[in-house]
Amino acid sequence: MAMTEAFRDPDRPLGARVADLLGRLSLAEKVALLHQHQAPVPRLGVGPFRTGTEALHGLAWVGPATVFPQALGLASTWDTDLVRAVGAAVGDEVRGFHHKDPARVSLNVWAPVVNPLRDPRWGRNEEGYAEDPWLTGEMGTAYASGLRGDHPTYLRTAPTLKHFLGYNNETDRHLTSSNLPPRVLHEYELPAFRAPIEAGAAVAAMASYNLVNGRPAHLSPLINDELRRWSEGEVLVVSDAAAASNIAGDQGYHADHAAGYAAAVRAGIDSFTEDDGDSGPTLARLTEALDRGLLDESDVDRAVRRLLTTRFRLGEFDPAERNPYAAVTADVVNCAAHQELAREAARRSIVLLRNEDGLLPLAGGTVAVIGPLADTLHEDWYSGTLPYAVTAYGGLAARVHATFHEGVDRIALRGPDGYAWAADGPVRADGAAPGPETSFDIFDWGEGVVALRAVANAMHVGADDNGVLVNDRPQPGGWVVRETFRFVERGAGQVVLHHLATGRYVAAGADGVLRASAEQVAGGTPFTVELVADGARDAAAAAAGADVAVVVVGNHPMINGRETEDRAGLALPPAQEALIRAVHAANPRTVLVVTSGYPYAIGWADEHLPAVLWSSHGGQEYGNALADVLLGAADPGGRLTQTWYRDAAELPDLLDYDVIACDATYQYYRGTPLYPFGHGLSYTTFAYDDLRLSSVEVAAGGAVEVSVNVTNTGERAGEEVVQLYTRQRRSTVKQPLRRLRAYRKITLDPGERVTVRFTLRAADLWFWDVTRGARVVETARHAVQIGRSSADIALTATLSVRGEEVGPRRPLDRPLWAVDHDDYSGTVLLDDEPRGVDAVGAAEPAGWIGFQRVDFGAGAAAVAARVTSRTREAAGARVTLRLDDPLSGPVAGNIVVPTANGRHDWAEVHAPVSGASGVRDLYLSFEAPGATVSCLTFTGGGMEASSD
Repeated sequence: MAMTEAFRDPDRPLGARVADLLGRLSLAEKVALLHQHQAPVPRLGVGPFRTGTEALHGLAWVGPATVFPQALGLASTWDTDLVRAVGAAVGDEVRGFHHKDPARVSLNVWAPVVNPLRDPRWGRNEEGYAEDPWLTGEMGTAYASGLRGDHPTYLRTAPTLKHFLGYNNETDRHLTSSNLPPRVLHEYELPAFRAPIEAGAAVAAMASYNLVNGRPAHLSPLINDELRRWSEGEVLVVSDAAAASNIAGDQGYHADHAAGYAAAVRAGIDSFTEDDGDSGPTLARLTEALDRGLLDESDVDRAVRRLLTTRFRLGEFDPAERNPYAAVTADVVNCAAHQELAREAARRSIVLLRNEDGLLPLAGGTVAVIGPLADTLHEDWYSGTLPYAVTAYGGLAARVHATFHEGVDRIALRGPDGYAWAADGPVRADGAAPGPETSFDIFDWGEGVVALRAVANAMHVGADDNGVLVNDRPQPGGWVVRETFRFVERGAGQVVLHHLATGRYVAAGADGVLRASAEQVAGGTPFTVELVADGARDAAAAAAGADVAVVVVGNHPMINGRETEDRAGLALPPAQEALIRAVHAANPRTVLVVTSGYPYAIGWADEHLPAVLWSSHGGQEYGNALADVLLGAADPGGRLTQTWYRDAAELPDLLDYDVIACDATYQYYRGTPLYPFGHGLSYTTFAYDDLRLSSVEVAAGGAVEVSVNVTNTGERAGEEVVQLYTRQRRSTVKQPLRRLRAYRKITLDPGERVTVRFTLRAADLWFWDVTRGARVVETARHAVQIGRSSADIALTATLSVRGEEVGPRRPLDRPLWAVDHDDYSGTVLLDDEPRGVDAVGAAEPAGWIGFQRVDFGAGAAAVAARVTSRTREAAGARVTLRLDDPLSGPVAGNIVVPTANGRHDWAEVHAPVSGASGVRDLYLSFEAPGATVSCLTFTGGGMEASSD
């Protein structure tokens, strides 16, 4: 192969090199690049390439590598420099593994996750950063910047943002549609993605499984209209695993896969993650789409151009000596520097939630370390393989006199033919007498889900591929978790084991072997549960003899809250709650450590225990980091990036994404949280004084300096996160109660005083004006608040902003889009294709939408409405235009919805309008579910109505 092709010349402009290589490829060769596993082109010396290496908080799925705290924990450091350093370390380890095994480890990394953490019940909560979109964007930019590297030409790796867009539920995730009204879309969802793309930190994104406003996210116009608009360069977009097949599959959005794949390419999907390494089905569908005229070669060229741009930026076609990242070898993996960084990240992520009577830091003495998470570390689905594990007990025992008790019950299961017992083979149900082989430690992971660990070999019990129960797993885990059960009451004090992965009940066969084989509970073998050892009682006895007890509880990342499974509530597992209470009763000097990927409702502990801390699953150095904080070698520098609610009843429906209407997240929540967003204590105290604004008034394009003095008033050095919030006091729309605008993390010695300064730009005080479809900075006064958390505000000042006045809507001048309504009830957001806009449909009879302050001028005479019927009952139904009130206001007109011949069959319906003059509130009331409106075009007297 001659080395004179233009695409191989590293001194040529990137665009010219990409164009040269693209021009040399045949159509079939280009199509072959659209699968995750891109085929080589031997005649051009182009090798294979694969998208997708998981690198959320360390390199995953390829063997031992440095494991950092979960993403939620990294964000809890409130330290973008540290998060960037972690990203760089992970990027180097990706490069090192790639150097050793390029076929197995791609340089296109699928991280970070920047979906704002709208609801703490989301199964993948641990993967995100914060419920605040701005903070999420800051952390996502920092981590992606580290992964990307800072070389002007070459990428360390190619970071890919997940998951675009509106993705916060696992329940029926590929079938549910996320309702994102324009304000929620622009103010809450998009900013977290925009920041890393606009900064050039992320160069790719992954589309999400769900639908958004009735349209599959893989077909969203926002991919091209928003996501790619934020970057001057190419942005690669990949599909999530098997998601493209859903378009014509379970989602039924297109008639067949060729049409679905073609629509995805036209919408901006460049790489199809389908059928693992088998590209055949994808290439066949794309080829069929080309043959049918659903795609043309220019559509393929656009996608391939983006794919090739990424490969060029990674240095694939350049001499290795020009690319500094090409020299990184596997020696960097889990190196000493990365181990120390893992410890620092874990240490600085720990949040002190409560510390009454100065119990912490511990002064020494005997420490009883107790709990199901006290002497173990768990890996999550996107975790790397731990190269070593420092547990809470291990970290403390290395520095103080410590004892350990797991605090779980030990049971025996007595059936009709004997005891269940486990040795080296299958678990059987014909044990003759109680003993170690008939004993099982039972772990309560909440919601009735338990795991059983055989005492005989300390391995967990699960069902193999044939349903046979075996005790051969060190921990529950895997994409399908086979080590979890529920005890189903059978009566007479007996239970049947329900195996969750198979959905079957455990039954003993004629050979005595237990299998998950019965389809009905009546076919399961009944067992009497005999208590061999009371975990809470014995742990309490161990705690009673210690100077202090440290109880470590929380979640198992593979159970009840993970990908594919949302949480039902916020409560701790009942056995863990009972353990905490028993230990505290035995030793009031009890410290609770919650280790989890999400918040819990721990009201009793907050009320009764003197000290409570939280950490995410903190990676390999977790135990050392926790010991550093508990013993006072480090100040607890973490702060919460999510609200901790007192009860799940305070949360809206998990599937309701309208955070504004349902008062969700710290921005709109009106209750009193257990622990607010931004909360976290230090071992010292800080005082705030002299809040100053450089000006008390500012124009919309200006900025003010905000300064405040902060003093360490305690006797120890400590870390504080100084947080700046604003609140618009009056507005034409519902505004957040508070919104984080900036923060500064500082470390002060005792008595030290510093002045912390922020720049507050008036332009950042915008909201999305649905009347014009644009950002607006309104003329208003804003409270500028400085505090320790969103609920602990120390000082407030007032800033007057000279912006715009938002006037009434003028429907005689421009169409009135249904999606731009101000209020609603009983409606759902849907898609208007092929226009690529959103519409509103009725979800129930008498559903309605409202538009405030609509200026009809001298009067509207007619309306043209773009409508469709999505249900049989909607055909022929009316959409009534009412003034001033959705139920009893005067009728201004009626639109009759015609029968539609398919999902995308829209009609323009004309109707007269009467009584609509001057400024009025306008309501559209839907007679039947399925009646759907996209837009209304009003005309005055003497004019014909026409749609836009």
